[in-house]
Amino acid sequence: MTEPTAASTPEDDAQAAIPLTEPADGVPPLIDTPEALAAACEAFAAGTGPVAADAERASGFRYGQGTYLAQFKRAGAGIALIDTAALPDLSSFGEALGDAEWVFHAASQDLPGMRELGMNPAKVFDTELGARLLGWPRVGLAAVVERELGFALAKEHSAQDWSTRPLPHDWLVYAALDVEVLLDLRERLVDHLIAAGKLEWAEQEFEAVRLAPPPEPREEPWRRTSGSHQVRDQRGLAIVRSMWEARDREARRRDISPGRVLRDQAIVAAALAKPTSLDGLLGVREYQSKGTKRRAPQWYKAVEEAMALPDKSLPSRRAPQGDGPPQQRVWKEKRPEAFARLTGARERIAALVDRLEIPAENLLQPDALRRTCWEYTDGGEEWIRTFLAGRGARAWQIDLVAPELAGAFAESAVPSEG
Repeated sequence: MTEPTAASTPEDDAQAAIPLTEPADGVPPLIDTPEALAAACEAFAAGTGPVAADAERASGFRYGQGTYLAQFKRAGAGIALIDTAALPDLSSFGEALGDAEWVFHAASQDLPGMRELGMNPAKVFDTELGARLLGWPRVGLAAVVERELGFALAKEHSAQDWSTRPLPHDWLVYAALDVEVLLDLRERLVDHLIAAGKLEWAEQEFEAVRLAPPPEPREEPWRRTSGSHQVRDQRGLAIVRSMWEARDREARRRDISPGRVLRDQAIVAAALAKPTSLDGLLGVREYQSKGTKRRAPQWYKAVEEAMALPDKSLPSRRAPQGDGPPQQRVWKEKRPEAFARLTGARERIAALVDRLEIPAENLLQPDALRRTCWEYTDGGEEWIRTFLAGRGARAWQIDLVAPELAGAFAESAVPSEG
């Protein structure tokens, strides 16, 4: 790319990162009309090579994870900043890109939003995931850009409310710079992955991210209320559930992040206090601020509903375990042979991680490792390969891990002397 504009620095150190102030060709106007979108489609269809892509959300401000700005860059087309609040259907833009490779940093965060906008890339390159496979200690975009390109990329606007309109100019600069650097970063990472013999691994990982289905809805999501571990009785948990559900409905109606409607701390405080009247709720410290006090009748209604539930309708003290193995602390007693397999497998995986210089969770998902050790009865490496494939492990992971697990399982089955 043409070198972006950089601020002058007083340091004489040639190794000091150069702060970026704006893209080389400046910040383009925001695309927020069908006519401007059509022009961008034409320009990007005529461009060449991979397409840098990024998205900005309003997490912590709005309900859900909707995309409010989508950024793209392609050789021959420049940068496009698309206002997705004004243009929620970008299927025409996705079609204009054809089968081009899309370059993301942390693709799993942005792909769901891109799909909601009507775009499905045919191929993905993920610079964050590439950095992880290379074993780099810091894999955030700013850190990787500084390491590879020598630029300091400010990230002060990453947590802004991107639903704000009009978008401030310095926010648009920030958004444009994120895609400005991605294509050069991709080229550097490809070289490193080839040199490390990991490019094929990376390509399998990128494709797995691209094809990953949406996550299953959480069972009893209210149990994730921060601080709810303090509530140890079923009636109190019923209050947490009732208030969480009431808050979620209100947050969805107002399109506001649930935490801005009512803090988790206030839900837990009500569950611990178990007030029997509105005045009792207002006596709880977390309900004495002006905003919370005004809506207290709404929250007390949720408390009343929970307090009126029959015992048989109260939630369990323990969250559902799902279909996975039990917590590891009980393995040694419940299934000692599985505990022995897990112990030996972890030792071998740790050695493999050190040799390959790759994070353990990227070599094999911890849940897949636990399930393999728990479910195994017989069948050796062939059974392990089949089982891991069924859990979504990639071919490169299976080729590396299956022989090690088979060896660990065989050793754990040999009785120790004495």
